Amino acid sequence: MTALAIAETNAQNLAAYIPTNLISITDGQIYLSPELFQKGMLPAVDVGRSVSRVGGKTQLPAYRAVAGDLRLSYSQFEELEAFSRFSSRLDEQTRATLERGRRVREILKQPQYQTRTVPEQIAALLAVTEGLLDAVELPQIDSAEANIRANVLTRLPDICERITDGQQLTVAGRQELQDHIRNAVDFAATESVSDANS
Repeated sequence: MTALAIAETNAQNLAAYIPTNLISITDGQIYLSPELFQKGMLPAVDVGRSVSRVGGKTQLPAYRAVAGDLRLSYSQFEELEAFSRFSSRLDEQTRATLERGRRVREILKQPQYQTRTVPEQIAALLAVTEGLLDAVELPQIDSAEANIRANVLTRLPDICERITDGQQLTVAGRQELQDHIRNAVDFAATESVSDANS
């Protein structure tokens, strides 16, 4: 039997009676956070509180290869971001972690009614997890992501087809994806410079 139970929590309290029981009898939950919604993060899925007992087994292999530890690292970023508000002195590694996390947040935003194909999602996640977007300014992430998606779909149809068919992402395929992502990011950077100069 398949059921989709929807519950509203009071003051985001997941330990209340009804949310606790729903969590215990379902195979997972998607937690939508009002804080993320207010920050403009849509869909407002809190990855730290969302759980799936079957997700890893049903994911395409390319997702697991590209975003295996993304959930954990993003949760750590959110905790670090909360603590960093109280400190003005941050070491270089902490700053780099915060900057990478902010780019992950931008990549995870998805405008309403604008779906992404699986290869587009894989390319965007690979770009951010491999640090290929670290040099891109936050306001330019959208245009860089659009270039990445267009570049991958038009120039790598074979890899896109293999990803969609559920095949493993090979080392060579991953490298080819990264090369095309770098080209797309560089193109987005030169476009933003020329726009700023004109």
